[in-house]
Amino acid sequence: MSVPPSSPQGSLPESTDTLRERLDKTTAAYSRFVPREFLNLLGIEDIRKVELGQQVERKMTVLFCDIRNFTALSETMSPQENFNFLNSYLVQMEPVITAHGGFIDKYIGDAIMALFPDSPDQALRCGQAMLRQLEEYNDGRQRAGYRAIRIGIGINTGIVILGTIGGAARMDGTVIGDAVNLAARLERLTKEYRVSILISDYTLYSLDDPGEWSIRFLDRTQVRGKQGSHSVYEVFNNDPPHLAEAKKRTQKQFEQALAYYHVGNHTAARTRLVDYAAAVPEDTAVHVYLERCNPLADSHLPPRPEVLPHWHDEYSQGLSAIDTVHQELLANMNDLSRALHDNSLELAGTLLDRIRVAAEGDFAIEERLMRQADYPFHDLHARQHQRFFEYFHELRREIESGEEDRVYLIFRVKRFFTGWLVNHVISADRHFGHFRRSHAAPA
Repeated sequence: MSVPPSSPQGSLPESTDTLRERLDKTTAAYSRFVPREFLNLLGIEDIRKVELGQQVERKMTVLFCDIRNFTALSETMSPQENFNFLNSYLVQMEPVITAHGGFIDKYIGDAIMALFPDSPDQALRCGQAMLRQLEEYNDGRQRAGYRAIRIGIGINTGIVILGTIGGAARMDGTVIGDAVNLAARLERLTKEYRVSILISDYTLYSLDDPGEWSIRFLDRTQVRGKQGSHSVYEVFNNDPPHLAEAKKRTQKQFEQALAYYHVGNHTAARTRLVDYAAAVPEDTAVHVYLERCNPLADSHLPPRPEVLPHWHDEYSQGLSAIDTVHQELLANMNDLSRALHDNSLELAGTLLDRIRVAAEGDFAIEERLMRQADYPFHDLHARQHQRFFEYFHELRREIESGEEDRVYLIFRVKRFFTGWLVNHVISADRHFGHFRRSHAAPA
């Protein structure tokens, strides 16, 4: 009679079910370090099949969250207390992100970088929920004799590359792209303005329902090494009800003051900011602008007015039909600013008609070419076109209603029209141009 070979140390061979259970546990353990959602986006089912350099392009909303003044706080704690504090905080936030359709890409010290593949609205809802969770967490800290903490959240939407980088012995999954850099920049700006959540114009233009949110313009910013300025918006749904209502009621007054600041009229900006601060003294952002406008303060920053943008060769997409319309749009938008400056309302109406007709024709051509090329980000691009017309009609109504503050109107034209066009051309249109050229049939 044959005797089965003995297993090491006389133990019986493991059953198939036991091996499967061990594999499942190992896979679950790995997923705590490499998010399963990340692998799914790469089209990988088995972590053992991950290879260096695997990558995919995706539309993504990126959320950065950071604890305010963490360095100063950590200096008062021992290393063990630091780890205990960080883990007690992070364990509060991780399930909130997961519950809103996101996943954590990485922890960067006290910072969280989370990704939302489906909808920017989910990222905003997550940001709101994180602030509510923080209130509960702070209640517990204060009962235990610790001081409350604050966080800042920056959110941006765009096209990113997810992939694996590193070497043969050590790889990491990461996300790269301008959308990531801008989200990180927005998170840093929350400290400067002492607000909780900032979003980009890209996220604003990508929302399913902007009317669901309490949003106001806050500033213009640039990302290092990139062309164009980006509008920055505060989401203030989580403010105390009386403050949120006051911000809504005085939103135009606040934006008028900022318009004078951004076009370089320092004195007029300060006068309007003082009036606004008297009406809404709890608004932290207005005090930041007042500090900027105080020539005796160390933080005084003389405003650098944005000049009218002009066409540059790098804006070209390589299609004459599109490039010609873009040049025409930019010229008409600049002419509209001048017409408003000169109080030429009849000319302004003519220019608005030209802008509308040119934009309708341009967007139709672009979207037709995208459908023909099976461009995977056609819906995102078309959403931005839709938002342009929503804000176009809103601004046109304001111009035609007899709004007398020309500085305010000119700044809105720059922000909604020329700013939108330049950023759209150098980001969304340029990405489609790269896609079209890379997928063109060889000559």
